[in-house]
Amino acid sequence: MSDADRHFQLCPARRMTGGELTLGALLVRLEERQREIAAQAEAAREKIAELTALLDGLDTAAEEIRITRKTLLELPDPEAPVPPAAQLPGPSCARAVVGRSDDQSTPSRSATRVPSCSSVP
Repeated sequence: MSDADRHFQLCPARRMTGGELTLGALLVRLEERQREIAAQAEAAREKIAELTALLDGLDTAAEEIRITRKTLLELPDPEAPVPPAAQLPGPSCARAVVGRSDDQSTPSRSATRVPSCSSVP
């Protein structure tokens, strides 16, 4: 109990002028109001704890979804067509090179038809 509270308990309740409350009645009202405020503060603390737990759960769920989404984006698309293997010059190009005439000044007709082989000496 504080010194001020002891002082009010030791002093007789005083009658205020104009029909106002006595000091004792005022102290009773203040104590009631203090209890009401303390109860409201406790209810607010409980609500904050509840909302904090809810927020933590939502943050966790959002993080799990973010990780799942990132993982799925890194996987190859199962419906995407597999790209064909790079086509290397096949036997037709070799025949075009072999089919060149001994005259190096004029490429053969078959070599001119295969653009990838036209630069082969």
